[in-house]
Amino acid sequence: MRNISETIKALIIVNVIFFIGSSFLGDVAYKLFALFFYENPNFRFWQPLSHMFMHGGIMHILFNMYALWAFGSPLEQIWGRKKFLFFYFSAGLGAALIHSLANYYQVHSASEILLNAGMSSSEITNMLVTGQYNSGILNSVSVETIQSAYNSFNTPAVGASGAIYGILVAFGMMFPNAELMLMFFPVPIKAKYFIPLLLIGDLVFGISGAATGIAHFAHLGGALFGFIMSYYWKKNSFDSHRWN
Repeated sequence: MRNISETIKALIIVNVIFFIGSSFLGDVAYKLFALFFYENPNFRFWQPLSHMFMHGGIMHILFNMYALWAFGSPLEQIWGRKKFLFFYFSAGLGAALIHSLANYYQVHSASEILLNAGMSSSEITNMLVTGQYNSGILNSVSVETIQSAYNSFNTPAVGASGAIYGILVAFGMMFPNAELMLMFFPVPIKAKYFIPLLLIGDLVFGISGAATGIAHFAHLGGALFGFIMSYYWKKNSFDSHRWN
């Protein structure tokens, strides 16, 4: 079994501390550290970073921490501690950025539709904050449009998944023929096939707006930033340069 580095051990410990703390504090912790839409009253400037240490359940944190160890360890061995940490947090912040942009599009597209349907700006703001609105508007606007805007405005994002997706992409680029075994599909799949399929799934669910409870665009954002950094480093032969 691969040894765990001090860097990854520290990341896992911090995630576990946040998970235990948020389990005791409940909504207070989520309002402070989860990532809210930037116009939401609960938004704080540190949330694009702090949301990476919050998780929604035991399986969520177990999967993310296992992936951090399994796929992050070989990357850190090649890159070194500082380069790996730079990559990890950059991918996580990139995930927060893309997730926020997707929410911005959802909220403001719906707001335009509601304005054109006759709602005032103050009525739209009240609907986004409280979820309450005059049902007469449903003659002009679908309930799905209203629900999508409300969810994007109020549902916080949590988890290290964005950073993990960046790590997965980097792993796939550096070890494309590594065979991965999935619990629900016990047949080895090479990383160069598995990871693109995973991303396609997130793209389909993200565009469709399916209520999966997963921040698909955050995953795609982490993957995008992970790809950009990995491609740049590989193209410029930085892979062999460790940042100790």
